Amino acid sequence: MHSAAPRLPRTLNLGILAHIDAGKTSLTERLLHAAGVIDEVGRVDDGNTQTDSLALERRRGITIKSAVVSFAVDGTTVNLIDTPGHPDFIAEVERVLSVLDGAVLVVSAVEGVQAQTRVLLRTLRRLRIPTLIFVNKTDRRGARHEGVLRHIAERLTPDVVPMGTVSGLGTREARFAPFTAGNAGPGGFTARLTELLAGHDDALLAAYVDDPASLSYDRLRTELARQTRRALVHPVFFGSAATGVGVRELTDGIRELLPAVAGDAEGPVSGSVFKVERGAAGEKIAYVRMFAGTVRTRDRLDIGDGRGGAAREGKVTGIGVFEAGTDVPRAEVRAGQIGKLRGLGDVRIGDVLGVPREGVEYGARFFAPPTLETVVTPLRAADRGALHLALTQLAEQDPLIGLRQDAVRQEVSVSLYGEVQKEVVQATLAEDFRLDVSFRETTTICVERVVGTGAAHEIIDKDPNPFLATVGLRVEPAPVGAGVEFRLGVELGSMPYAFFRAVEETVRETLHQGIHGWRIPDCTVTMTHCGYWPRQSHAHGTFDKSMSSTAGDFRNLTPLVLMDALRAAGTAVHEPMHRFRLDVPADTVGAVLPVLSRLRAVPHTPTTNGASYHLEGDIPAQQVHALEQQLPGLTRGEGELESAFDHYEPVRGGAVPTRARTDHDPLHRKDYLLRVVRRTSGGDPLRPPAADGSGPAAARGPR
Repeated sequence: MHSAAPRLPRTLNLGILAHIDAGKTSLTERLLHAAGVIDEVGRVDDGNTQTDSLALERRRGITIKSAVVSFAVDGTTVNLIDTPGHPDFIAEVERVLSVLDGAVLVVSAVEGVQAQTRVLLRTLRRLRIPTLIFVNKTDRRGARHEGVLRHIAERLTPDVVPMGTVSGLGTREARFAPFTAGNAGPGGFTARLTELLAGHDDALLAAYVDDPASLSYDRLRTELARQTRRALVHPVFFGSAATGVGVRELTDGIRELLPAVAGDAEGPVSGSVFKVERGAAGEKIAYVRMFAGTVRTRDRLDIGDGRGGAAREGKVTGIGVFEAGTDVPRAEVRAGQIGKLRGLGDVRIGDVLGVPREGVEYGARFFAPPTLETVVTPLRAADRGALHLALTQLAEQDPLIGLRQDAVRQEVSVSLYGEVQKEVVQATLAEDFRLDVSFRETTTICVERVVGTGAAHEIIDKDPNPFLATVGLRVEPAPVGAGVEFRLGVELGSMPYAFFRAVEETVRETLHQGIHGWRIPDCTVTMTHCGYWPRQSHAHGTFDKSMSSTAGDFRNLTPLVLMDALRAAGTAVHEPMHRFRLDVPADTVGAVLPVLSRLRAVPHTPTTNGASYHLEGDIPAQQVHALEQQLPGLTRGEGELESAFDHYEPVRGGAVPTRARTDHDPLHRKDYLLRVVRRTSGGDPLRPPAADGSGPAAARGPR
């Protein structure tokens, strides 16, 4: 007689997402209270919630960092990940999406769908993450039921179905009554549910046409769960995190409709790092979602980027697993669970532990990149080194924060999503690193695009080339989003592979600063010429790099050739554009339209809805803040604006924006050669290789 196989524990990794002030953190508190994890519900205003643990979060009353808590539902461990709602911290949301089994999207019954709500659900649907919608704040004055449902269907997706009715709307007595087999009725909910589900399933549609009575309520609920888990439809629950109304029904929906997983704990280790923080001693702590296998203390793990890059090795020295509201020390973390791993000093956000998962596009970006940047300056000059180290650590924890180190001016630029994020960076540097800093005015990050085809080359030992390398490059445009492609137009065996690699790596690095100083994200670069001098030495002597090509020769020459090719091809500066949605009283349109024109906004065909005027269009990202400031005065405070990054467009009219270079400036040959020789030779900087042809022999000495 065989004993039954042990039942593997099931886990649901659940994200709570929303626009700012929709009530995500309050809902998290209520779910933990309903599950018996906490005895008292914390309040954001009081600064005593479970997930907003940073002092800055408690003081400002907003979520800045994602946090994990857990509770149990009928034997399933739910790891609940609370994420920021403010768009400035979208990077925290991005890294969480790759580890979710399901999500709850919170919408305010008062404010309705916001710009951030639309961005979030659009991304959740694209990633096929099963999502429930919870309409919060039904107890607040101004709360709506039918209006919010209509808003959701129009602005988010028509594939939604309300799971009950609301009474006492806008009062503390607001109640949510879920639909059941007894109160669904032949029309209403049942009809809406049947229509919605049949639109995604041909067999169900045929059964509905042939014999509608055959579609029992139980069958519809089963099909609802199946389609919800496939992210085809989104059940909508109503309630209030403040009073607890609707939370039990939402919990039932989480248990019934979202996919809990067991995972293969015996298979090869496969995990994804979605968060990195530092402990009290400065050590790295990696938050890992385990998809397969089991990691134990003292295990040695392969750490990679999932894209075929070189793997590193790390040894796990400690493990915490999330259980009963917090993380507890454990000897192992298994498939399906989220763990905190210590000892992996070289780990980064986005890393893969063990074996990459099939079909996953590692390194993919789900949201738009930052479009703003600012220079961070320490108030004390002696803090420059400490500031760079601190910012590097912050960038480790937020991979969408880009740092630009300007060695020439001894400055660091930080890319940002908005002004609130800048305030948080400033406060974090002061509180965690004891660094007082100031910021320069925030500027917009543009990109450059190649507009034609250009080529250039320099031949070894021929003026004006001072380096022992031949490099020829052709630059061509590439479609938006294609990235940088490096091709060989010469034989791979015509010189050592290390020299080809040096050229490609330098091309990619140099393209971070185009003709006008902006990054060139998309183009094709083909190597058309190559040549080198083999390894040589004097008689009875050792290797002499003054008569032998090195990778350094190719790295130093490539920027000069690439910039000449880019000059020949031409580049155009493109600025980030936001897609805006504007609702204003009809009698204020005459005042709004001239302002939009002055801000270089391009409105599309307007529509009217009663006394409201609706405009959609495009506006330069740098003008959004000005529109936000002027709108209340133009519309008596009644105007509503949504905006989000959409695309880049060529800069039109006025001076072309430029960005100060942080490299050795290969656009100016003489200065570039001075800097390169000073950096690489260690010799007399007053005797650089000449740019006029007199230099190769003088620079290299006898050969």
